[in-house]
Amino acid sequence: MKPTGQKVGFVRMIKKHHRLGAPWQPALNYHADKMERVTKQRLAIRQIIKDSLRPLLAQEILEQARPIVPALSLGTVYRNLKVMVEEGEIKPVFLPGENPRYENAEHHHHHHFQCLSCRRVFDIHACPGELSELAPKGFVVEDHELTLYGRCLDCKQTTSGDHALAINQDEALKP
Repeated sequence: MKPTGQKVGFVRMIKKHHRLGAPWQPALNYHADKMERVTKQRLAIRQIIKDSLRPLLAQEILEQARPIVPALSLGTVYRNLKVMVEEGEIKPVFLPGENPRYENAEHHHHHHFQCLSCRRVFDIHACPGELSELAPKGFVVEDHELTLYGRCLDCKQTTSGDHALAINQDEALKP
């Protein structure tokens, strides 16, 4: 398959920059074996995940990124999340019956709490430790994930059936 004219022009631009010893423009970021196109969408998504105190759904990322990149779509968020997971920059958090949430891959070993009312997921920066004695005899435990379920601080304090997402709770979760 022959490359399109736009890609050929792009490749020529890269080669010219290398020959001239010109500093690289911020539109591209080098990785060991490939180049990543850094867009304002990717930068916004990256920053939102980095700044978040809890794992976020793609829809939550979209809602937080829209003020920064108004034309951002859910499809673009998912495409960027896929690339970021493949590159090991972020990792998905899977809970049964739920869409994946995403968090920074630099987080140390931790567990999660899911609110049964608002469905948000929060990080728990603690671990019960060795769980191998819970496994059947002869089995070897290599890793574990633990999710606690209950009501978050905001939903616990809400007496009506309306459990709207609250912002102030994230402050209470700082380690």
